Amino acid sequence: MTDPASPTPAAGAAQHRREAPRSVRAAVMTISDTRTPDTDESGRYLAEQLTASGHELVERLIVRDDAVEIRSAVVQLMRVADVVLTSGGTGIAGRDVTVPVIESLLVKPIPGFGELFRMLSYGQVRGAAMLSRALGGMGRGALVFALPGSLGAVQTAWEGILRDELGHLVYEMVRQGQPQARPAAPIPAPAAREALFTDLSSPPPLDVPGTPLPAAPASDWGGHRRGAALGTAGEAQPGVKLGRHSQHPSTYERTPLVRPSDTARTPGEEER
Repeated sequence: MTDPASPTPAAGAAQHRREAPRSVRAAVMTISDTRTPDTDESGRYLAEQLTASGHELVERLIVRDDAVEIRSAVVQLMRVADVVLTSGGTGIAGRDVTVPVIESLLVKPIPGFGELFRMLSYGQVRGAAMLSRALGGMGRGALVFALPGSLGAVQTAWEGILRDELGHLVYEMVRQGQPQARPAAPIPAPAAREALFTDLSSPPPLDVPGTPLPAAPASDWGGHRRGAALGTAGEAQPGVKLGRHSQHPSTYERTPLVRPSDTARTPGEEER
């Protein structure tokens, strides 16, 4: 059972229309490779109807059938207008690129606009209405409606849909505010270079070139005699560093050269 206190959909829409602004900021953009301000009947019609209905026309321009130019122009118009009306480029011909550009700019599509437009067009052009991809929706800060380029189609969209609902649409867009895009997380400052990268260069030498290295031990860990460079008095001389090829005893000990006389056996030792 319906609550008598709750308003009906028709009553709610009527109340919103009463609260809606009487004048909105609107922009008109014609998309065509051939039209000029003198031959642009559709753009002129929309501009005249907007002004006659009490709305503020903030911009009217013509751009080519080029996706980059269309997108740039629509983005600029959304910054200064509440409603952006475009005409042209909504068919399926090779140069008709308006629809994908507008779709990429919408955050809340309004599918009902295109459905209503094709329904009204069917009564005029029958099955050819399917060729129109007219669409509308809400971009960031403005409503955008893409209409066909012909004057008859623009008149159908304006008189059958937009004329009586333009203020209502803007009212619905702003009455509860819109969720804002989440700000990007701040990028942390890079850490110090030494914390991010490992220095792979060769470490500095542990000793100064030209200085003698510590003496090598007389025997290894197994007790075997290591060759030692003997001095004139028979004492072991510390090894001398040989430029960059020397090694520190803390890693690999360099074994000094041994004179042949130090390891030669006597004749008696060879027989045994």
